[in-house]
Amino acid sequence: MSPQDIRMSGFQSRSTVDEALAWLDGAVQEIPQQVEEISLELSHGRTLAERVVSQIDVPGFDRSAMDGYAVIADETTGASDYNPIRLQVVGDSMPSNGYSGEIRSGQAVRTMTGAPIPRGASAVVPAEYTEVVDDNVLISLTVGQFKHIGRTGEDIQIGGTVVDAGRILRPQDVAVIASIGQAKVTVRKQPFVRVIITGNELVRPGEQKRPHQIYEANSSLLSGTIPRDGGILESVRFIEDSESAIRNALLEPGADVILVSGGSSVGAEDFAPGLVARLGELPIHGVAMRPSSPTGLGRIGNAIVVLLPGNPVSCLCAYDFFAGRAIRQLAGRSKSWPFRTIELPLGRKIASAIGRTDYCRVRVEAGKAIPLAISGASILSSTTRADGFVIVPAASEGLPAETPVTVLLYSELFMTN
Repeated sequence: MSPQDIRMSGFQSRSTVDEALAWLDGAVQEIPQQVEEISLELSHGRTLAERVVSQIDVPGFDRSAMDGYAVIADETTGASDYNPIRLQVVGDSMPSNGYSGEIRSGQAVRTMTGAPIPRGASAVVPAEYTEVVDDNVLISLTVGQFKHIGRTGEDIQIGGTVVDAGRILRPQDVAVIASIGQAKVTVRKQPFVRVIITGNELVRPGEQKRPHQIYEANSSLLSGTIPRDGGILESVRFIEDSESAIRNALLEPGADVILVSGGSSVGAEDFAPGLVARLGELPIHGVAMRPSSPTGLGRIGNAIVVLLPGNPVSCLCAYDFFAGRAIRQLAGRSKSWPFRTIELPLGRKIASAIGRTDYCRVRVEAGKAIPLAISGASILSSTTRADGFVIVPAASEGLPAETPVTVLLYSELFMTN
C-alpha cells in the first residue's frame, strides 16, 4: 500500500531520537557483513575482520639487545672497574652474519644489536663496560644469565594472537603484523556512500549565482565527514527537484548508504520521503529534535537511506546523530560518537522542551561551556565559532547555568573499535 503523501500537510507525529536510533541499529545489523582481503600497506585505519595469529616466533632466535660482547655470564662474576675480567675475543656476530662457532670458557664474541647470540654464550656485556686490549677485552661489569638478550618468542610466540578482530588498525598494529611476515589482512569493507543534493535554488561554488539562489555547501560538509567515519564517497549527485531524477539516483546500484540532502520535509517539492517509502521503507520521518526534525530514516534493498535536512546545521546534526552512526557500524567501527569529550559547567542556561532532544553548539571559554544560539538551522558559521556541542536529553526542560555537561569536541576525533 502506498504511504500517505504528507507534502504540505505537516508532520502528524515525530519519532523520538531513541526510537530512530533503535530502528537504525536494527536495520544495520540485518545487512550482511562484508569483508575483503587487502595488502598490509593499505590497511591503516581499516577494521580487522579476522584475528591475526602468528605462524612464527618473534624473535625467531636469541639475539643481542645491545652492542657489546657475548660472554658466558658466570665468568663475569665479580667484574668491576677495579677488577676487570680479561676474555679472548674470538670473532664477531653481526645481524646478517652470526658467529658460526661456539664460545668456550675464557672467550667473548663481539656482537651488534640484533645479531644472533653465539652458541655457548648466556649474556651480553654492553660496549661501554669494556676495553679492548689487543685480541682481548676487559670486562668491568657483572651480568646475570640472559642479560641484554632478546629470547626466542619473547615478543610474539607461534600460535599467539597478534591483533584481535574488531581493531581499527593503527600504525603500530600494522607494524606488528608485518613483523610476523604477513603481507595481507582481512578487513571489513568500507561502505560506499552516495550523496544526493537536491534543490533548484542551489548553485555550486564557482558558478554564477542569480538573485534568490544560494551556494550549495552540504556536499562539502558530507565529503569530509564520510571518510572520517570509515566510509568511501561513492559519488555526489546534484539532482533537480523532480521525482524521476531523484528516483533514478536512489535506485542506481553501488551504494551501501544513500544520503539525501534537502527535500526531506513536507514541502511541495519534497519528493524524497514518498519515493523512499514506495521503493523500500521509511519507518522514521520526523524526529523530535532541534535542529533536524525533518530527518528521515529508511532502506531500499540493502542500502540505508538517510534523509538529511537542507539547512546546513540541521544537515550536520542529522548526519552526526544518524548517518555517521550507520556508516561507522557498516565499516566495523563502534556506533558511539567519534568525538573526544570534556566535562564542563554551563556558562548560561539552555532552554528546551520535554520530549525534544536538542543539539546545542557551545564554545569553551574560561573553563565553561558557553551555549551559542540553538535556533537558526541555516547559520552554518555557528559551527565554526563553536568548539563542540552539548546534547540536551528529551526528558529535560533545559539545563540551568553551572550544570555539569558533556561537551563533544568538533576538532578532537578518535576512532573506536
